[in-house]
Amino acid sequence: MIKKILFWIFSIPFSIVTEIKNFLYNTGVLKSSEFNIPIISIGNLVLGGSGKTPIIEYLVRLLSYNYKVAVLSRGYGRKSTGFILADTNSDASLIGDEPMQYFRKFKNIIVSVDSNRVRGINKLINLNLKPEVVLLDDAFQHRKVKPGMSILLTDFNNLYSEDNIFPLGNLRESIGNANRADIIIVTKCDKNINKDQKRHIIQKLNIGDNQKIYFSSIKYSKMLYDKESSKSIIEFKNIKFSLVTGIADSTYLINYLNDNGYNFNHISFKDHHDFSNSDIIKIDQNDLIITTEKDYVKLFTKITSVLYYLPIEFVIDNEVDFSKQILDYIQTRNS
Repeated sequence: MIKKILFWIFSIPFSIVTEIKNFLYNTGVLKSSEFNIPIISIGNLVLGGSGKTPIIEYLVRLLSYNYKVAVLSRGYGRKSTGFILADTNSDASLIGDEPMQYFRKFKNIIVSVDSNRVRGINKLINLNLKPEVVLLDDAFQHRKVKPGMSILLTDFNNLYSEDNIFPLGNLRESIGNANRADIIIVTKCDKNINKDQKRHIIQKLNIGDNQKIYFSSIKYSKMLYDKESSKSIIEFKNIKFSLVTGIADSTYLINYLNDNGYNFNHISFKDHHDFSNSDIIKIDQNDLIITTEKDYVKLFTKITSVLYYLPIEFVIDNEVDFSKQILDYIQTRNS
């Protein structure tokens, strides 16, 4: 009880600072930069992960056939500073694990990192082959840029409406600021979510008339991948392996593997973990390792044992409506 009271006390100055900042931006005292290019921001209200990477990959697949797409990320955990454009010499230590994942996965997009989003966008639009759409990774709180469209994510099992300001809870800012979002996506939903559950969540989140809400789930690939090949995960049904994760929440992956009868031991690290030499030695003692795609980009050059990653896919309800809303925004912005 005392600990909770202390957290509540410490959350007050945190809340005051964020509310003052937002008030200054909302009233125009602090200015947000606007750009003559479609910019879509993807973010959340909570500390930690809510599924940003899968939705960014979904948007890349949706848009990259018709538009030159750039992803601009802060590059969390990288050992570099300033603006960096990903190239064949890049690795996760230079640009961060998630940008490296994008760069390895999508050959026809621009991947860049910069903690200063205004500078980063200016660098991108001054490239010889400049992007036609910019996706801002984890940028909901970065008010220095005014995106044309803002997508806010919230975890089905941890709705922001039921959370508190840090450190009492995990919110980066108060729930009232969710009204800045054009689209709210409830991520990691149960596959059997029904209409009553959706209606209840909509009421909890107090969705505005100007906002659209969508519900999504995670789908794990049926294939495992390494540097050069792929195998059906079914082939590992009767083989014990080690699962290595350095993500915000590995519960969904663990439940998936357990529910499907796989035999594994779990080696867990914190989100965006920077694997040390001792970590690598520990991991490499295992003959067969399966990891997440985000962790793979940091491990595949260091691990000598057999190493595979299991991709995830983003599945969204009302996919046609969602895609249309995104494409309509870009077409309107470009007209």
